[in-house]
Amino acid sequence: MSAATPEGTRRRPNVLFFIADQLRADHLGFGGNGTVRTPNLDALAAKSMVFTHATVANPTCMPNRASLMTGRWPSAHGTRCNGITLDPLTQTVPGSLASGGYRTIGVGKLHHQNMGWEFEPHQAEEIRRTDPLLLDKAVGDAHTRNMAPGWDHWENRAAHDERFIALPADYYGYQHVDLVIGHGDRPGGHYVHWARERGVDPEALGGPEQSASTFTGWDQVYQTAIPAEAHPTSYVSEKAIEHLKDAAGQDQPFFMFVSFPDPHHPFSPPAGYSDLYDPDDVPLPLGFDQDHARSPDHVRTMIEHRGTPNPDPTMTWAATAEQYRHAAAAQYGLITMMDEHIGRILDELERQGLAEDTVIVFTSDHGDLFGDHGLMLKHFVHFRAVTNVPLVVHVPGGATGRTDALVSSTDLAPTLLELAGSTGFRGIQGRSLVPLLNGSLHRHRNALLVEEEQPFGLEGLPGPVRMRTVITEQGRLTRYFGTDVVELYDHHSDPGELVNLAGDPSAAELEARLLKIMVEEMAALADEGTAPTAAA
Repeated sequence: MSAATPEGTRRRPNVLFFIADQLRADHLGFGGNGTVRTPNLDALAAKSMVFTHATVANPTCMPNRASLMTGRWPSAHGTRCNGITLDPLTQTVPGSLASGGYRTIGVGKLHHQNMGWEFEPHQAEEIRRTDPLLLDKAVGDAHTRNMAPGWDHWENRAAHDERFIALPADYYGYQHVDLVIGHGDRPGGHYVHWARERGVDPEALGGPEQSASTFTGWDQVYQTAIPAEAHPTSYVSEKAIEHLKDAAGQDQPFFMFVSFPDPHHPFSPPAGYSDLYDPDDVPLPLGFDQDHARSPDHVRTMIEHRGTPNPDPTMTWAATAEQYRHAAAAQYGLITMMDEHIGRILDELERQGLAEDTVIVFTSDHGDLFGDHGLMLKHFVHFRAVTNVPLVVHVPGGATGRTDALVSSTDLAPTLLELAGSTGFRGIQGRSLVPLLNGSLHRHRNALLVEEEQPFGLEGLPGPVRMRTVITEQGRLTRYFGTDVVELYDHHSDPGELVNLAGDPSAAELEARLLKIMVEEMAALADEGTAPTAAA
């Protein structure tokens, strides 16, 4: 799958791993979207294997990013929700590849450690009632108690705003990191200092307060005053291109994780991209005005308050048609901008003569409801829009096409390790996609498990929340453990998941079958990362 060296041996492939933030699978041209323009990603997809049923292990940033890099579900790697720093001793894809001689580089948003955001006051109040030790900083985890102060502050936004902080030379396996912290037009990290060197202070110039064009219906939609050339997307592509130039002509293979903080909200494209799409041209999505009579209480509560965003700007809420259309038009502008910069990086890969020896991946950390079922953003629901992510894998000389095999974000870790000739590490729960990539198999899994946990809840669903979802070709079952809330959808008769059949006698057999599969899938995720050292 890669070019032969003069000695006749196979050169280990480079790995160029693109990831977007909060991007659903069908907000791309090759994903079936007829409005947004993504010519570069469409061209990449045309010469790659496209996994149409790629599904997250957890539809939240930190947990699923950790799953991508460890091949483990959150219940095993420990980052069960945002706010839990990934164990610094955990084994990762870049760490394994670095041990095997790869140059490992992270560019953009990593989010393996906390950014420094506090819980909203109402969330903290609920946590104090239900799990007071969670907020007690004097009660630490046993395995991190003796670590040096600041070990978990490498991605702290406030610290990076004050001064440039280089990350350690072995940061979760990355030997070099060009860091972006956060989202939108004024994130932190190394990006801030790069922008300031160009005469742009993101904190002073970014945000809706400085915008010349805002949407009054939602403060997360506006045209940023940050110029396109100083935008975080431009920073990510510039740094990635610099590393490709450095890699040219070297014998050492590289692994480069290129992580765009967009199109996560705020949806704040710069001039030149903010008006690419007319909100009036954006059609309403699946089930926007559906009947939610059989939906869980917390979903019905959101619908009853349609048009009012959650006090926490990251949480799910129900939008009006106008709010949805303006947000979608702005997000599409960000997606097209990202696509252009991915095109620049891929052009540089070709220019430097690296393309024939490089495996290319494109995916996202999770989706976004983005109007489906009348809802926006993520958390507390597992509709396809938030769990299904784009996944494109290009292997030089490998198979191309599309597969509807059920695959998980966790499957990328063993796939990349196998392609790189690495033996991997104990505890990987994902399954290599190589048999699908080389055409030797066409099925991969019979079921997929999705986890989500939150230490707080919302109206209609008190915290702490522990959700488990099992997805098969036949349907989806979601259990909200600790409550009697259940969702059940028949994918044969209702592929859009518009009618919750939980408790319906006509669907009792399907519910029982999926519940049995869920138990089996949960049991299969028992952590086997620690090996016995003796029989007793």
